[in-house]
Amino acid sequence: MRPNEIAAEIGAPRSSVYELVNLLLSHGMLDYYGGDGRVFLGRRLYFLGTAYAEQFDLMRECERMLGHLAEETRETAQMCLLEGNKYTVAMMREGVRPFRISSNVGELVSIPWTASGRLLVSHLSDQEILDFIPPDDFVLPDGRRLDPANFISQVRGAARDGYFTFNSEVENFTHCFAVPIYQADGICIATLCLVAPREDGLRNRKAYLDSLLSAANEVSEKLGYHPLDRKVTSHI
Repeated sequence: MRPNEIAAEIGAPRSSVYELVNLLLSHGMLDYYGGDGRVFLGRRLYFLGTAYAEQFDLMRECERMLGHLAEETRETAQMCLLEGNKYTVAMMREGVRPFRISSNVGELVSIPWTASGRLLVSHLSDQEILDFIPPDDFVLPDGRRLDPANFISQVRGAARDGYFTFNSEVENFTHCFAVPIYQADGICIATLCLVAPREDGLRNRKAYLDSLLSAANEVSEKLGYHPLDRKVTSHI
């Protein structure tokens, strides 16, 4: 896009946009593209991205884990994270069973609707959680309102257990499993998940959690986090 088009798109003063674009051009964050004044991501960003990927590519590592999980459990495996104050499936590998369960990768979903959401906000204080999640997002797909206090209680329980499972609030025939991927400081930056038909999920609960925890712990350790051993207990 040209700087004047950027200004029109975001409703900002053209002078400010031109000043910012020139600053980013001078630092290599943007480069001119074509001969008509359009700008695009610059070489500096490419080099920074390459350097990061050489150290550790979280997405590539999770893709490998999802393939293993889907093959081992035959269920749909997902890698999920936060996008702003919403939850999204960033990557998915469908199971090999005849009846497959899938989600829309990249779709933004209310955090309280999801198993992963309980883990992805677990580093926040109670008040920070309430400030972070829009009040309307506590309204579930069927119109019921989830008590924020109950949600926070589930967040704390998930943090203690190191996982969260429940019957999906979105698909009433599925059971969802989520385990955290921690960065070095202990903050959950993503989750590995399995989505299974409800009866199969409940019947294979411990085996599925063992597989997820093993995979997530391996990724977390590569990020510099060293988790304590956790035992999976039955709440059925």
